[in-house]
Amino acid sequence: MVTLVVATTTDPASINPAKALLAMPGWHPGPSFKEEENIRSFTNEGVRLLQHDNFIVNEDNLDLRWEQLTGESVHEIIFLSKHTAVSNRPALTVHPIGVPHLKEGDVPPQGGKPGWAALPNPRIGPWLRLLKNIAFSHNLVPEFEITLEGTHHGPFTNKPTMFIEIGSTEEYWKRQDAAQVIALLIWEGLGLGGGAAVGNWSRENDKNKVLLGIGGGHYAPRHMDIVLKDGVWVGHLLSGYSLPMEDPNLSKVETNSKEIGGTWKESIKASLEATKLAFPGGEIIAHLDHKSFKSWQKNAITGFLVYRNHS
Repeated sequence: MVTLVVATTTDPASINPAKALLAMPGWHPGPSFKEEENIRSFTNEGVRLLQHDNFIVNEDNLDLRWEQLTGESVHEIIFLSKHTAVSNRPALTVHPIGVPHLKEGDVPPQGGKPGWAALPNPRIGPWLRLLKNIAFSHNLVPEFEITLEGTHHGPFTNKPTMFIEIGSTEEYWKRQDAAQVIALLIWEGLGLGGGAAVGNWSRENDKNKVLLGIGGGHYAPRHMDIVLKDGVWVGHLLSGYSLPMEDPNLSKVETNSKEIGGTWKESIKASLEATKLAFPGGEIIAHLDHKSFKSWQKNAITGFLVYRNHS
């Protein structure tokens, strides 16, 4: 079982951390994709670093393609990427991926497939905490915000996946100190330096609570507070835009979860199922950002979650 770390040469926030990681000991040239000359690989113990020249959210099924090329089973995928934000604030972010709120026929604006939620990589929570420590020790805090993001975009994958991003403008995408921090996160987090890897899930783990975040803004501050303070694992994080709900006051129907339109139920269902698969034996805790919902929305979501728990 191998870990794929994926970077693109088209993005300085992606390729610079990859270069910093390759400057560390133990790397060797790996197999090449004969029919895809733009993809290069490097190996270090159980880690495979892939570099390509394409837009990162469009490289679907890299896990299956690697398995077909090498015969190696892929355990997880970690993508390196830039982050953009209206605020332009410098940030280092981690998040799960998927577009579970989109319906069949919709065109995802940034890759993936409608209705799909990737298996969230169990390392997301532990690595957020590790990233915060490394960034602090390298004097990137408080200049850089260390944060989660809600579930969004592609590419389509079949194995546990996470994105690690540097934001939020070209000035910060090119920051070598930020790239070095991300490289160290991967180096330490995967145990390449000889220490224990961080964030390996086991159903025998004493701490088995997994947060499924529902509601709130894109940066999930209330969910993140729990992740940082209580040390829980992180499943999918569904921001408000991933929970389209039709206001019953406008549609003139009774307020209950079976009658409120929109793809919110499908989004929760896909994200919950993916989270369960990523954390076998885990206790999935749905955490609602109550302040972000109106009462009819809270009632509908709570009712649906209770129904799902007993079905």
